[in-house]
Amino acid sequence: MIGATVTHRELERSPLVLDRLPALAAMARRVANIRVRSVGTLGGNLCFSDPHSDPATFLLALDAGVAYDGKRVPLAEFLVGPYETALQHGQLLSTVHVPIPPPGTGVAHRKLAFHERPAATVACAVRIVDGRVEQARIAVGSVGARAVRAVESEGVLRDAASDDRAALVRAAELAAEAAEPVDDANGSAYYKANLVRVLVERCFREAAAACS
Repeated sequence: MIGATVTHRELERSPLVLDRLPALAAMARRVANIRVRSVGTLGGNLCFSDPHSDPATFLLALDAGVAYDGKRVPLAEFLVGPYETALQHGQLLSTVHVPIPPPGTGVAHRKLAFHERPAATVACAVRIVDGRVEQARIAVGSVGARAVRAVESEGVLRDAASDDRAALVRAAELAAEAAEPVDDANGSAYYKANLVRVLVERCFREAAAACS
Protein backbone atom coordinates (compact mmCIF):
# COMPACT_ATOMS: atom_id res chain seq x y z
CA MET A 1 0.00 0.00 0.00
CA ILE A 2 1.36 3.39 -1.03
CA GLY A 3 0.01 6.68 0.24
CA ALA A 4 -1.38 8.97 -2.45
CA THR A 5 1.00 11.79 -1.47
CA VAL A 6 4.20 9.74 -1.89
CA THR A 7 6.36 11.41 -4.53
CA HIS A 8 7.96 9.68 -7.50
CA ARG A 9 11.34 10.58 -6.04
CA GLU A 10 10.46 8.84 -2.77
CA LEU A 11 9.39 5.75 -4.70
CA GLU A 12 12.59 5.54 -6.70
CA ARG A 13 14.75 5.88 -3.57
CA SER A 14 12.71 3.87 -1.06
CA PRO A 15 14.75 0.96 0.41
CA LEU A 16 11.51 -0.99 0.84
CA VAL A 17 10.47 -0.54 -2.80
CA LEU A 18 13.99 -1.31 -4.03
CA ASP A 19 13.91 -4.54 -2.03
CA ARG A 20 10.34 -5.73 -2.65
CA LEU A 21 9.57 -4.38 -6.11
CA PRO A 22 12.66 -2.89 -7.81
CA ALA A 23 10.82 -2.59 -11.13
CA LEU A 24 8.55 0.01 -9.53
CA ALA A 25 11.55 2.05 -8.41
CA ALA A 26 13.06 1.77 -11.90
CA MET A 27 9.83 3.00 -13.49
CA ALA A 28 9.56 5.94 -11.05
CA ARG A 29 13.15 6.90 -11.82
CA ARG A 30 12.21 7.48 -15.46
CA VAL A 31 9.17 9.70 -14.86
CA ALA A 32 9.70 13.13 -16.44
CA ASN A 33 12.68 14.87 -14.76
CA ILE A 34 14.03 15.15 -11.24
CA ARG A 35 12.21 18.42 -10.59
CA VAL A 36 8.86 16.84 -11.45
CA ARG A 37 9.67 13.65 -9.54
CA SER A 38 10.59 15.60 -6.42
CA VAL A 39 7.20 17.30 -6.13
CA GLY A 40 4.84 15.16 -8.19
CA THR A 41 2.98 12.43 -6.31
CA LEU A 42 1.80 8.99 -7.36
CA GLY A 43 -1.78 9.78 -6.36
CA GLY A 44 -1.71 13.09 -8.19
CA ASN A 45 -0.39 11.42 -11.32
CA LEU A 46 -3.18 8.85 -11.32
CA CYS A 47 -5.87 11.41 -10.53
CA PHE A 48 -4.69 13.62 -13.40
CA SER A 49 -5.27 10.59 -15.65
CA ASP A 50 -2.91 11.78 -18.36
CA PRO A 51 -2.99 9.22 -21.20
CA HIS A 52 0.82 9.51 -21.28
CA SER A 53 1.27 8.39 -17.66
CA ASP A 54 4.11 5.97 -16.92
CA PRO A 55 2.74 4.90 -13.50
CA ALA A 56 -0.75 4.09 -14.81
CA THR A 57 0.55 1.69 -17.45
CA PHE A 58 3.01 0.04 -15.08
CA LEU A 59 0.45 -0.39 -12.29
CA LEU A 60 -2.19 -1.81 -14.62
CA ALA A 61 0.22 -4.62 -15.47
CA LEU A 62 0.53 -5.38 -11.76
CA ASP A 63 -3.26 -5.45 -11.29
CA ALA A 64 -3.08 -2.52 -8.86
CA GLY A 65 -6.04 -0.84 -7.20
CA VAL A 66 -6.82 2.47 -5.53
CA ALA A 67 -8.82 3.45 -2.47
CA TYR A 68 -11.06 6.50 -2.13
CA ASP A 69 -14.26 7.43 -0.31
CA GLY A 70 -14.00 4.27 1.82
CA LYS A 71 -13.91 1.87 -1.09
CA ARG A 72 -11.26 0.11 -3.11
CA VAL A 73 -11.50 -0.36 -6.88
CA PRO A 74 -9.22 -1.76 -9.57
CA LEU A 75 -7.12 0.87 -11.28
CA ALA A 76 -8.66 -0.16 -14.61
CA GLU A 77 -12.05 1.02 -13.32
CA PHE A 78 -10.63 4.20 -11.79
CA LEU A 79 -9.12 5.45 -15.06
CA VAL A 80 -12.23 6.38 -17.01
CA GLY A 81 -10.69 8.35 -19.85
CA PRO A 82 -8.27 11.14 -20.77
CA TYR A 83 -8.00 13.44 -17.74
CA GLU A 84 -11.04 11.74 -16.20
CA THR A 85 -11.32 9.31 -13.29
CA ALA A 86 -14.09 7.72 -11.25
CA LEU A 87 -13.64 10.35 -8.53
CA GLN A 88 -16.70 12.49 -7.86
CA HIS A 89 -16.73 16.05 -6.54
CA GLY A 90 -15.25 16.21 -3.04
CA GLN A 91 -13.70 12.73 -3.12
CA LEU A 92 -9.99 12.17 -2.52
CA LEU A 93 -7.73 9.30 -3.48
CA SER A 94 -6.11 7.99 -0.29
CA THR A 95 -3.94 4.99 -1.19
CA VAL A 96 -2.63 2.96 -4.09
CA HIS A 97 -2.56 -0.81 -3.59
CA VAL A 98 0.20 -2.59 -5.49
CA PRO A 99 0.27 -6.40 -5.21
CA ILE A 100 3.74 -7.88 -4.83
CA PRO A 101 4.20 -10.34 -7.72
CA PRO A 102 4.68 -13.97 -6.64
CA PRO A 103 8.20 -15.43 -6.75
CA GLY A 104 9.39 -16.21 -10.24
CA THR A 105 7.55 -13.27 -11.81
CA GLY A 106 9.45 -10.96 -14.14
CA VAL A 107 8.32 -7.36 -14.54
CA ALA A 108 9.42 -5.03 -17.33
CA HIS A 109 8.50 -1.51 -18.38
CA ARG A 110 9.55 0.09 -21.65
CA LYS A 111 8.69 3.35 -23.36
CA LEU A 112 9.65 5.49 -26.30
CA ALA A 113 9.80 9.20 -25.54
CA PHE A 114 10.86 12.03 -27.82
CA HIS A 115 10.49 14.55 -25.02
CA GLU A 116 9.43 14.04 -21.38
CA ARG A 117 6.01 12.59 -22.20
CA PRO A 118 6.22 9.13 -23.78
CA ALA A 119 4.86 8.39 -27.24
CA ALA A 120 4.28 4.73 -26.36
CA THR A 121 4.50 2.79 -23.10
CA VAL A 122 4.26 -0.93 -22.39
CA ALA A 123 4.51 -2.90 -19.15
CA CYS A 124 4.55 -6.68 -18.74
CA ALA A 125 4.37 -8.99 -15.75
CA VAL A 126 5.22 -12.57 -16.69
CA ARG A 127 5.58 -15.84 -14.78
CA ILE A 128 7.23 -18.80 -16.50
CA VAL A 129 6.95 -22.34 -15.13
CA ASP A 130 8.70 -25.27 -16.81
CA GLY A 131 9.22 -23.28 -19.99
CA ARG A 132 5.58 -22.24 -20.38
CA VAL A 133 3.79 -18.99 -19.61
CA GLU A 134 1.73 -19.54 -16.48
CA GLN A 135 0.67 -15.91 -16.26
CA ALA A 136 1.09 -12.83 -18.41
CA ARG A 137 -0.26 -9.34 -17.86
CA ILE A 138 0.26 -6.65 -20.47
CA ALA A 139 -0.64 -2.97 -20.28
CA VAL A 140 -0.26 -0.31 -22.96
CA GLY A 141 -0.37 3.45 -22.55
CA SER A 142 0.52 6.77 -24.20
CA VAL A 143 -0.91 5.86 -27.60
CA GLY A 144 -4.67 6.11 -27.03
CA ALA A 145 -7.20 7.87 -24.82
CA ARG A 146 -6.09 5.99 -21.70
CA ALA A 147 -3.82 3.22 -20.52
CA VAL A 148 -5.41 -0.23 -20.92
CA ARG A 149 -4.84 -3.89 -20.12
CA ALA A 150 -4.45 -6.02 -23.24
CA VAL A 151 -6.54 -8.93 -21.97
CA GLU A 152 -6.81 -10.80 -25.28
CA SER A 153 -3.04 -10.63 -25.68
CA GLU A 154 -2.62 -12.18 -22.25
CA GLY A 155 -4.91 -15.03 -23.24
CA VAL A 156 -2.84 -15.81 -26.32
CA LEU A 157 0.33 -16.07 -24.25
CA ARG A 158 -1.09 -18.06 -21.36
CA ASP A 159 0.10 -21.70 -21.51
CA ALA A 160 2.23 -20.97 -24.58
CA ALA A 161 5.90 -21.91 -24.64
CA SER A 162 7.98 -18.98 -23.45
CA ASP A 163 9.86 -18.96 -26.78
CA ASP A 164 6.75 -19.31 -28.97
CA ARG A 165 7.45 -16.60 -31.53
CA ALA A 166 4.07 -16.90 -33.27
CA ALA A 167 2.16 -16.49 -30.01
CA LEU A 168 4.20 -13.42 -29.09
CA VAL A 169 3.67 -11.79 -32.49
CA ARG A 170 -0.07 -12.42 -32.23
CA ALA A 171 -0.15 -11.05 -28.69
CA ALA A 172 1.67 -7.91 -29.83
CA GLU A 173 -0.87 -7.43 -32.64
CA LEU A 174 -3.79 -7.75 -30.23
CA ALA A 175 -2.15 -5.34 -27.77
CA ALA A 176 -1.84 -2.72 -30.51
CA GLU A 177 -5.54 -3.13 -31.29
CA ALA A 178 -6.57 -2.96 -27.63
CA ALA A 179 -4.67 0.29 -27.14
CA GLU A 180 -6.74 2.02 -29.85
CA PRO A 181 -3.97 4.40 -30.97
CA VAL A 182 -4.92 7.89 -32.13
CA ASP A 183 -3.17 10.43 -34.32
CA ASP A 184 -1.41 13.15 -32.35
CA ALA A 185 1.79 15.19 -32.22
CA ASN A 186 3.81 12.03 -31.52
CA GLY A 187 2.76 10.36 -34.77
CA SER A 188 -0.03 8.64 -36.63
CA ALA A 189 -2.14 5.85 -35.17
CA TYR A 190 -0.50 3.46 -37.64
CA TYR A 191 2.98 4.46 -36.47
CA LYS A 192 2.07 4.15 -32.80
CA ALA A 193 0.49 0.73 -33.34
CA ASN A 194 3.82 -0.41 -34.74
CA LEU A 195 5.60 1.02 -31.70
CA VAL A 196 3.31 -1.00 -29.45
CA ARG A 197 4.03 -4.22 -31.33
CA VAL A 198 7.78 -3.73 -30.99
CA LEU A 199 7.62 -2.72 -27.32
CA VAL A 200 5.35 -5.63 -26.37
CA GLU A 201 7.78 -8.13 -27.85
CA ARG A 202 10.78 -6.53 -26.18
CA CYS A 203 9.01 -6.07 -22.88
CA PHE A 204 7.78 -9.66 -22.80
CA ARG A 205 11.26 -11.03 -23.51
CA GLU A 206 12.79 -8.84 -20.82
CA ALA A 207 10.19 -9.90 -18.26
CA ALA A 208 10.53 -13.57 -19.21
CA ALA A 209 14.30 -13.40 -18.87
CA ALA A 210 13.88 -11.93 -15.38
CA CYS A 211 11.84 -14.96 -14.30
CA SER A 212 14.91 -17.19 -14.06
